[in-house]
Amino acid sequence: MSATLMGQEANVIPLISKELTKCPGEEAVMISVEYPPGHSDEIHRHNANTFVYVVEGSVVMQLRGGKEVTLTQGETFYEGPEDVHIVGRNASKTKPARFVVFFVKRKSAPITVPVK
Repeated sequence: MSATLMGQEANVIPLISKELTKCPGEEAVMISVEYPPGHSDEIHRHNANTFVYVVEGSVVMQLRGGKEVTLTQGETFYEGPEDVHIVGRNASKTKPARFVVFFVKRKSAPITVPVK
C-alpha cells in the first residue's frame, strides 16, 4: 500500500491488524511508513488513538492547536481521535525517514481521513 501526498509517494506497509475481543467493534492496527526525502503529508486525521515511533531519520509533526515538533530515532508522538494532523513531513530533503504507527480504532474506520 502506498499513499501519494503532495506529489511524492510515502511507502505504507501494513504489519498487523487484530480485533480487540475485549472491546467489541475495536481493532489494533500497526503499519510501517517510509517518507522519501522532502515528503510532506496533506492535512488529515485518524479518528483513532494513534501512537508513532520513529525508527530512522527525523520527522516533523504538528496537531491543530499544538506546537510543531521534530522527532528523531527512538522518539514517540501521540494523536487522539479528535486531533487534526496539520504537519507531517520528513525533516530531511536528502534522507528517508521511517516510523511505525500503532492505531486503536473502530474496525470499520479508515486509517487516514483527509481534512479540508
